[in-house]
Amino acid sequence: MIVRIVRMEFMPEKVKDFMDLFTATRSKIASFEGCTGLQLLNDTQTTNVFFTYSNWESEKHLDNYRNSELFKQTWTKTKAMFSNKPQAWSLQIMNIEQGISNAEGNTRTN
Repeated sequence: MIVRIVRMEFMPEKVKDFMDLFTATRSKIASFEGCTGLQLLNDTQTTNVFFTYSNWESEKHLDNYRNSELFKQTWTKTKAMFSNKPQAWSLQIMNIEQGISNAEGNTRTN
């Protein structure tokens, strides 16, 4: 399971446009093969900062989405509204009960 978090800062006057775009594309993104969840978060202190939090079955599924026409069209429209460069993280959910995987693929249990 992969969690993708993207931090986006919008020009204040473009927030409504972004919300409209997200509303229009959310179900398409959420139903993309391998996507198991999608949420939009809004910073409580800086109201023009948003995060998308999405869950993917695998990195391959995420890459397939990122190479899709849906992503290319949506991202082109979205990045035109930014006031700062976005930040993104792809994270792996750790299952502590089964040990902690490190970057080499080994498993630690302590």
